[in-house]
Amino acid sequence: MLKRFLHYYKPYKGLLFMDLMTAIISSALSIFFPALTRELIKTYIPQRMWVQTVTLFAFMLGIYLAQALITFIRIKWGHIMGVKMETDMRSDLFTHLQSLSFGYYDHNKTGAMMSRMTNDLFQIAELAHHGPEDFLISAFTLIGAYIVMFGYNTSLSLISMIPIPFMLVVGIVQGGRMKEKNRDTRDKLADVNSSVENSIQGIREVKSFTSESFQAEKFGKSNAYLKKSKSAQYAVMAAYHANIGLQRNFFYFFTVVGGAVLMYYNRLEAYDLVAFLLYINVITTPVDKLITFVEELATGSAAFERFIEVMDSKADIVDALDARPLKVTNASIEYRNVSFSYQSDEEQVLGNVSLVIPGSTTLAVVGESGAGKTTLVSLLPRFYEKTSGEILIDGQSITEVTQKSLRENIGLVRQDVFLFDDSIRENLRYGKADATEEQMLEALELANLGPFIRSLPNGLDTQVGEHGTRLSGGQKQRLSIARVFLKNPPILIMDEATSSLDTESEAQIQEAFDRLSRGRTAIIIAHRLSTVINADNILVMQSGHVVEQGSHEQLLQAHGVYWRLYSRQSQSLIVE
Repeated sequence: MLKRFLHYYKPYKGLLFMDLMTAIISSALSIFFPALTRELIKTYIPQRMWVQTVTLFAFMLGIYLAQALITFIRIKWGHIMGVKMETDMRSDLFTHLQSLSFGYYDHNKTGAMMSRMTNDLFQIAELAHHGPEDFLISAFTLIGAYIVMFGYNTSLSLISMIPIPFMLVVGIVQGGRMKEKNRDTRDKLADVNSSVENSIQGIREVKSFTSESFQAEKFGKSNAYLKKSKSAQYAVMAAYHANIGLQRNFFYFFTVVGGAVLMYYNRLEAYDLVAFLLYINVITTPVDKLITFVEELATGSAAFERFIEVMDSKADIVDALDARPLKVTNASIEYRNVSFSYQSDEEQVLGNVSLVIPGSTTLAVVGESGAGKTTLVSLLPRFYEKTSGEILIDGQSITEVTQKSLRENIGLVRQDVFLFDDSIRENLRYGKADATEEQMLEALELANLGPFIRSLPNGLDTQVGEHGTRLSGGQKQRLSIARVFLKNPPILIMDEATSSLDTESEAQIQEAFDRLSRGRTAIIIAHRLSTVINADNILVMQSGHVVEQGSHEQLLQAHGVYWRLYSRQSQSLIVE
């Protein structure tokens, strides 16, 4: 893990070198000051050397000014280095998350992923910047100060070092406990973030069911767990600081006591004791940095472990080593004995499904909820990987072509349209990134959304709101169809896109989709059977199996599952 962490320093070796060098210079300057004070008390003042004294004062002032300049450089560019590393990690994490399959998102909370993208990376950046710097300042100052102190008086130097082993034990033992508590707190914070995100995204459902109290109770549990975790974390932190602070004060205690005894036996001069006390003050600063370093190491390493955990997650679906781009000619599709289950130990969602969809024809897939309709079409763009069997497009197995080329040739219109919190223009660009305004307006016209766009004061630059909340359900669906018009794929999938819409919106969307599907291979998943009676072929599914297929007239004459579904819906329409 250390090697992977150090990898992020590589592009910024110059900044790291400058940061470490300024840390060393700053430490060296702090070591000079007590030595100058000792010389002042020992020589210059007793011998009334006023010129040298004034010169020494000027030199001390110069040290302070130099330290201020060095501190400015170290803090500014050290933090900039940390920000650059954080940006690189965030880019790597985002890119990796984009590469993961749907299965990963099925089992991981969005709030947890957001916590790793923000809070965890901030902690890693703090460790990346302050960690080496604080450690180097601590080590260089402690070693340098004691070299000078041993030169003055070996006995008092040894006495002053008595607290160091105890401080190391406290740092190692309690530092490990802090790391464990920090990791637990991060996990609980991710749960809270996830709970908040769910509540905000589902605010309409919460309010429509008057479930504010229920939602508050659920959030309260996550919040209480976080409070408990943080309380335990701060208890460990308090014990750590108290013990380290005690050891730090012992530096003064042992130095004063040892110095007094040595002076009593004439083995130490007063100016040496003053210098030692000043050096102890110098030493406590790196001790504070050492405390900070241990804390940063605990929180940063725990955060980096979580970062690595995501980066080591493998996509369930990957391209074959010899994968080639898909070449579409007729856009014919074939399923050969395809089976699928979400987990290897779970019951099959699809079982030995076989079907052929000739190019430029429309297949409708119908059946009760849970029959496996959406799963069937989700396998075609490889959102999920089939358990067994084979799926081919123009005779090419989808597992032997690149996922990018496969999905470029498939247009998808879902029931739950997702629109980004941006303008209509930017949402359309997902269909074709370099689309011109004329192409966008044409696509909107073909999707029966032209008059609506022209009525908007800002036109294509109108903001749609988060998840498209400023648009109606029908408008969102037609905008998603316009995106597919821009994409212009040879294969279309329409997944129950009109099931929750009113009759007028359904008619407009149906007309737009009919226009879109001309000359293309289309698969329509439909709840309302009245929308698929003109399909070239209708597939009836039940419990993950194909139980019937044929034209609308053929299936009605068979008096089977399709006939029962159609009759039931027809009766409902008559009652209405």
